Amino acid sequence: MYERKTMPDLNCGLDLIGEVLYGKWKMRLLWFINEGFQRPSELQRKIPGASRRVLNVQLKELENHELVGKVIYPVVPPKVEYYLTDFGKSLIPVIGAIGQWGDQHDQRLRTLIEKNIQS
Repeated sequence: MYERKTMPDLNCGLDLIGEVLYGKWKMRLLWFINEGFQRPSELQRKIPGASRRVLNVQLKELENHELVGKVIYPVVPPKVEYYLTDFGKSLIPVIGAIGQWGDQHDQRLRTLIEKNIQS
């Protein structure tokens, strides 16, 4: 189990949001859950570049931060579904705005990222 070596710096809103949303797949997980993809297998199909373990860790962190909730159905095989809490739903417009900004600057960002990868 991962144990944090240093305490996070939580002096402003940017620090707080970074602590909650830091993780390669967290914003996509929130977005896809909001879009109706609630089962772990559905989320895995939507984000094929992520391992199941990493998705589970990040879903657990989102759950710990009360952005998502989980329903476990008492069936065999086990069935789990995730949902956005009201707190999590409040982030959807912010994630949408970030996505729109990325779309607006798509070409420039791709060029810069590719340039930095090659350096």
